Amino acid sequence: MTDVLSTRSVSSDLWEEFNNTFRNGPAPLPQGWAEVFGPLHKGAVDDLVIVGQTGQSLDGRLATETGHSKYINGPEGLTHLHRLRSLVDVVVVGVGTAIADDPLLTVRRVCGPQPARVVIDPGGRLGAGAKMFADDGVPRLLITAQGTHVSPPPGVEVVVLPAVDGRISPAAIVGALADRGMRRMLIEGGANTISRFLVAGYLDRLHIMVAPVILGGGGPGLILPPRARADEAPRMSMAVHRMGEDVLFDCDLSDQRVALGVAKKSA
Repeated sequence: MTDVLSTRSVSSDLWEEFNNTFRNGPAPLPQGWAEVFGPLHKGAVDDLVIVGQTGQSLDGRLATETGHSKYINGPEGLTHLHRLRSLVDVVVVGVGTAIADDPLLTVRRVCGPQPARVVIDPGGRLGAGAKMFADDGVPRLLITAQGTHVSPPPGVEVVVLPAVDGRISPAAIVGALADRGMRRMLIEGGANTISRFLVAGYLDRLHIMVAPVILGGGGPGLILPPRARADEAPRMSMAVHRMGEDVLFDCDLSDQRVALGVAKKSA
């Protein structure tokens, strides 16, 4: 298990320098951070890099039974999330997370550029006062289903896509964002959204940040179709990194990733 540089031992100037090198290249990335963030620099399947991120307890919960989740992960775990935001072009959440947590989805704990913010809202549930819609100069998008009435604040781009049974496919979402020049994408939550991208084959990496706490109940970090046999579950390449009290499981899903514009074959 590698011990990644912690938030307490690294200055903001060093991270800003790393961020600039990551985005602009071609200088080699510093060891340590390169092990975690290097795989996000360039896609292995096409020119996109799509990473899912979730934080959870040892028993796989991202919130208590009452829905409380602030904060399961410690400072280093939270800073890792902000580092991811600063490296991607766009951060994506589902409407359930946007309503429950009302997140800003901005970079605050480290230096770095602000990503575009996207909510997947097929039914037009998110109100115009959501914090992620704040006009701070970055693109804000609301992805909704055909025929749905939405009234976001001025400046928020509405992207209308086809839906099946009230759900918009990850392939359509990725395609719409790629058409707008967004190449690095962070799927930040919630469990349903990340799980749908995982099942559809539209994640290159999955970052699971595990905190040393046991909640005993509450929402699961991933919601996936059950398997009848444990030995039928696919295994994946994985690296493990210590971040303060938290542990990051960095899962490589590139061999399962569907290329943009290519239909996924049935198993």
